[in-house]
Amino acid sequence: MITVQTGLEKLIAEPQQWIRDERIGLLCNPASVDRQIIHARTLIHQAFPHKLRALYSPQHGFFAEKQDNMIESDNMLDPVLQIPVFSLYGKSRIPSARMLAPIDVLIVDLQDVGTRVYTFIYTLSYCLEAAAKYDVRVLVLDRPNPINGIDIEGNQLSSDCKSFVGRFPIPMRHGLTIGELAVLFNDHFEIGCDLEVIPMNGWKRRMLFADTGLPWVAPSPNLPTPVSAMVYPGQVIWEGTNVSEGRGTTQPFELFGAPYIDVEKITAALGATEIPGVLFRPVIFEPASNKWRETPCNGFQIHVTDPLRYRPYKTTLHLLRAIMAQHRGQFEWKPPPYEYEFERLPIDLIIGDRGIRERLENLEPIDDIEADWQADLNHFKTISRKFKLYG
Repeated sequence: MITVQTGLEKLIAEPQQWIRDERIGLLCNPASVDRQIIHARTLIHQAFPHKLRALYSPQHGFFAEKQDNMIESDNMLDPVLQIPVFSLYGKSRIPSARMLAPIDVLIVDLQDVGTRVYTFIYTLSYCLEAAAKYDVRVLVLDRPNPINGIDIEGNQLSSDCKSFVGRFPIPMRHGLTIGELAVLFNDHFEIGCDLEVIPMNGWKRRMLFADTGLPWVAPSPNLPTPVSAMVYPGQVIWEGTNVSEGRGTTQPFELFGAPYIDVEKITAALGATEIPGVLFRPVIFEPASNKWRETPCNGFQIHVTDPLRYRPYKTTLHLLRAIMAQHRGQFEWKPPPYEYEFERLPIDLIIGDRGIRERLENLEPIDDIEADWQADLNHFKTISRKFKLYG
């Protein structure tokens, strides 16, 4: 098996001399570990004694203990190092001058999942903006895109759908690592902070997470496995509907369903639709929390049979259209709020284009909808090529 060396592991193996003279902050969570599952705060504290002055946490909390959206974390004292932990998913999602005052350099070590709506990348973007404002240097320790760095899929975010689940016009599946995104945000979108990325050794764009030789630690509570990360760019769409995305089960995002769904009708409605790389197994599941709590749901489990052919976003759009067509009187869009937006429909923020939602309501063919976003997708491919750190 090919073994990838992460940015964290490179930093610890070859500590950069300039950091030794700086006060360090670390944006991290439980997935910020090396291959021995030693946490970044321990490794950085050992490599740079007495220099780690503050920690920062993204959505779900420093210990990834918060299950759902809009469940905030408070600032706290790290029980190990007795230094402050500033929550960037609390009363504010933007680092303040007070939060950055203890540090000279912010090290970022977060595992992204390759999807536009995953909030960690916007926490990163807010940190870049605050760092530029308050003269703090940023060092991003790169990690793999777990669903490969080749495939790019979906429509770009429209300007009227910007939110904390989408700040920049990128497609749903962007094909970049978090280090590459940092450079894209900083340079192309002109944030202009003092940024450095420590790239990985050994990572190839074709790799899935299983190819890296690295341990998977859930970056958030409902992405417990690399398979849940693989289906997430499509299955996250259910968060904007009254269909359960499997939260409250042991297989979030792999399972989806609702009490009203007739699986035979949905199977028949999909008919001859070509949906490569995946099989749908009919299931009944009962969420212990979230939508349809303690209520049996009829639905499916997604089984990815060929990750290189599977297109998660388009696949879930096909499923969504079938459910909308067969259950017009029961299917509903989830009402606000969603990620601190209290007026706009969550589905518009997730899909990132109100026009696509309206076309789905009219049951337009998914192939036609996809054809209309190809020009924007090709434009993003051209732009993002300039910011790729790996061939």
